[in-house]
Amino acid sequence: MTNQLAIIQKDITDSVNNKLGELQKEGLVIPQNYNASNALKSAFFKLQEVKDKSGKPALEVCTKESVANSLLDMTVQGLSPAKTQCYFVVYGTQLQMLRSYFGTQAVLKRLSNVKDIWANVIYKDDVFEYENYHGRERLISHKTSFENRDKDILGAYAVVQTESEEILTVMTKKEIEASWGQSKTSQSVHKKFPQEMAKRTVINRAAKAFINTSDDSDLLIDAINRSTEGEYEPTVKDMGDIEEVKQEIEQNANSEDLDIKEQPSATVQEAEFVEVPQKPLQEQQQASFTDGPGF
Repeated sequence: MTNQLAIIQKDITDSVNNKLGELQKEGLVIPQNYNASNALKSAFFKLQEVKDKSGKPALEVCTKESVANSLLDMTVQGLSPAKTQCYFVVYGTQLQMLRSYFGTQAVLKRLSNVKDIWANVIYKDDVFEYENYHGRERLISHKTSFENRDKDILGAYAVVQTESEEILTVMTKKEIEASWGQSKTSQSVHKKFPQEMAKRTVINRAAKAFINTSDDSDLLIDAINRSTEGEYEPTVKDMGDIEEVKQEIEQNANSEDLDIKEQPSATVQEAEFVEVPQKPLQEQQQASFTDGPGF
C-alpha cells in the first residue's frame, strides 16, 4: 500500500506541477517566496491524516482528479498546509481544499487593491462603535479587555485596508451563525473554535467585493472563489437543483416503500451536492483539469 500511495503521490504531483507551469505561462503569478513543491509535499503529509465520515483514508476514497484539483487550487493561491493556511475535507468521493482564517488573509493580500486585512471578535461588555459614512461602514472605536474574551460573542468585524481607505464589514452573532448553517464544515468545528471561525466568516464576507472587482489574474480569482463557494450548501439561487434532488430522494424512498418523513438522513442538506459533476471547463472558464468530475 505504501508503494501504491507513493506512485499516486508522484502522479498527482507531476500533474499539478505541469498544470501550474502552463498557468504561469498564461500569466499566473506565484508569490516569490512560495515553493510549490514543498507545499505539495506538506499537503500529502496532511492528507494521510484526512478521513471520510466512515473513517476511510481520503486518498483511498477520493478520485485522483479531485485530489489534483484541490492541490492545484492550493498552489494557485500560494497556500501551505504547513502554515495552517488551508486544510482538506472529504465530501463523498470528492476532496475539497478549504482556506483557514490565515489562508484567507494571505490570499487577499495578494490582490493588488488590498494592502492589509484583519478581523476581530466583539465580546459581551466590549464597547464597539461604528458609523455609516457616505454609504460605507466605518470603524470609530473598539474597546475591550482581556476578561471579556471568555464572555459571549456578540459579533465580529473585518477591516480591509486599501491604498486610500479602510473599509469595515460588521456581522452580528445571528448573521454569523446563519452563515455557519449553510456551511458544509462540521458544526463541531464552529463550536470548538468560535472566535477563529467567526473571524474567518466575516473576512470571507468582506473579501467578496474586492475579489470580484480585482484586476488581478482571473486564474487566481477563480481559485479563490472555488475555495470559498465549495464550503457552502446551495443557496436560494440553486432551488431548481434542490427540487430535483428532493424529487429523486422521494422517488427512491417511494420505490423502497419508505416514509421519507421517518428518514431524517434523507435530507436535502445531506444530499452531497458536491458529487454532482460540475459544468465542463469551457463553461466554467476555470483553471482545473478536465478528466473527471469537478476537474
